[in-house]
Amino acid sequence: MESVSSAELTYYRLAPSVQARLLGAAVVGLALLVFAGTAVVIAARIDFAWLLIPLGVGVAAVIGFGWWLRNKAYVLRASAQGYRVAFVRGAGVREARWVDIQEAVTTMPAGTPCLELRLKKGGATTIPVTILSIDREQFVRDLQVYLKATIKPLGTTSGSSDAP
Repeated sequence: MESVSSAELTYYRLAPSVQARLLGAAVVGLALLVFAGTAVVIAARIDFAWLLIPLGVGVAAVIGFGWWLRNKAYVLRASAQGYRVAFVRGAGVREARWVDIQEAVTTMPAGTPCLELRLKKGGATTIPVTILSIDREQFVRDLQVYLKATIKPLGTTSGSSDAP
């Protein structure tokens, strides 16, 4: 399911490709842990059975991380009052109320399609739509429902004719 709704909150999750990249990095980390553990076991001349400890802990951590990415991690959490962004470096303002938004526009910083929510008191929130597990147009339609009462419809910045 692309976005999970409850009575008051809507969660926009990470795209499966982003989840796979993060999980792949965790598996590489596990391999490095086992490699380091093997070096310690060889240097200390202890029984190789001790390698089962970091291996078991590492495998459990990777499985737990995968479960968290799939079921709990989100890019945007929206409610009737406002939103909160997680998991996005350089997002700018991570949390705001819908009534504090002056305008919402699509942008293409560094060639990545993004939605930018510009705040009345300065600052902005930038959300790269390629990391969302929802269709770009559906995401824009969902946010238009939240923004309908507070600002004009979503527009595009000059030089960017494609919606995210």
